[in-house]
Amino acid sequence: MNLETGFLSRSLRILELAQQRIAHAPRLQREGRIIRATGLVLEAVGLNLSVGAACQIYTPHAAQPWSDAEVVGFANGITYLMPLQPLSNIEPGAAIRPLAVRTESLRNGIKNNLSINMSSTPARALPIGEQLLGRVLDGTGQPLDGGAPLSGPVAALNNTPINPLQRPPIKDVLDVGVRAINGLLTVGRGQRMGLFAGSGVGKSVLLGMMARFTQADIVVVGLIGERGREVREFIDQNLGPQGLQRSVVVAAPADVSPLLRLQAASYATRIAEHFRDTGQHVLLIMDSLTRYAMAQREIALALGEPPATKGYPPSVFNMLPALVERAGNSHVHSQNGSLTAFYTVLTEGDDQQDPIADSARAILDGHVVLSRQLADSGHYPAINIEGSISRVLAQIVPAEQRNLVQHFKRESSLYQRNHDLITVGAYVPGQDPATDTAIQRYPQLQQYLQQDMHEAIDYARAVAELNHIFAHPAGA
Repeated sequence: MNLETGFLSRSLRILELAQQRIAHAPRLQREGRIIRATGLVLEAVGLNLSVGAACQIYTPHAAQPWSDAEVVGFANGITYLMPLQPLSNIEPGAAIRPLAVRTESLRNGIKNNLSINMSSTPARALPIGEQLLGRVLDGTGQPLDGGAPLSGPVAALNNTPINPLQRPPIKDVLDVGVRAINGLLTVGRGQRMGLFAGSGVGKSVLLGMMARFTQADIVVVGLIGERGREVREFIDQNLGPQGLQRSVVVAAPADVSPLLRLQAASYATRIAEHFRDTGQHVLLIMDSLTRYAMAQREIALALGEPPATKGYPPSVFNMLPALVERAGNSHVHSQNGSLTAFYTVLTEGDDQQDPIADSARAILDGHVVLSRQLADSGHYPAINIEGSISRVLAQIVPAEQRNLVQHFKRESSLYQRNHDLITVGAYVPGQDPATDTAIQRYPQLQQYLQQDMHEAIDYARAVAELNHIFAHPAGA
């Protein structure tokens, strides 16, 4: 009996040791290989992954032995990839493998109520949460500011869309600290606004003012496709040390891959979604939505998608609303957080009918147009009030303010229509009483629209000053 017990004990011990060795043994992993590299796209065989899956390519001569890539398409047994790093270190026949999912970090994320995609498709998990405040990151979640590495919770890049019928309505005014916007283009919490501007008309200064002065708990800034020099300038000059303390900056300059620019925009939105879903009021500033569209155009054209409107393929106009619709108020059963977003839209040659500008106007909740003519005359912020609109203003402000806004725009527009006649002396006072009033009040209207970049004017003061303009007769 003792012999049988000893034999059974030894057998169980041997099985236990074998089980431990198996558990710690290297796992077999299927790998593919690169067969072609043309332009921005890599072609691989031997590894079947779905579109959007994250993978890694063996690059022994690079700083990191494995470089990140993403599946962007497939056809006839060939998988099309796009790397996040430059192509210079990829060799013919290089091995490719699915990205190893950071399982422990994902478990931590679930414990912290983060939305994690645990499907079989390898997903890229990026840092999230309070650890990001005051930091400057790239599109992969790596610090650009020279600070400590991020080791907190992570989350999947994409989030579950919110049912439109479960979004709370926009009913609260958001104070952005800019008089012209607060008084005449009032923004509500959860609104998506476009900032339409050409180059060099002061959009970065205006964004910096809103980043510093807006009454929000968290500010997330996505600098997508801009010049690398402008990243440091925006942080130091426009955002400032005080603004950076409550902000997260995600930067993907123009010299990085188009895939990384797309990912940076999605990452900035994902960070903002996380803070919103924890009950905080978030301001998302993305500069620019046009560069995001251009990055998708590069990828789509490289994959052979036919161009449609001015060189933009149809997928661009599908991705724009998918990104923008992620902003807005959170689920009615959640913490009642809000996500207000400002997206800059570049109007090339000041063309307001540019296809991206035209599409953005249709999917946003309003737009602020910056005028080059005003900027050239030293008028800042150079807001063209006649061409701008907030589509939720009527829902969130009292009727008295709505009437003042209509009166302001009517008199400003009337003066602009007669500007040429007035400047050449062809208009004779007394011909039209409304025009006479507009001429007399025009200096006050222009003064109201101008503001120093270091001055914050809250919503109550903006409305009070608007009331003051029309409380007295013109010219008084």
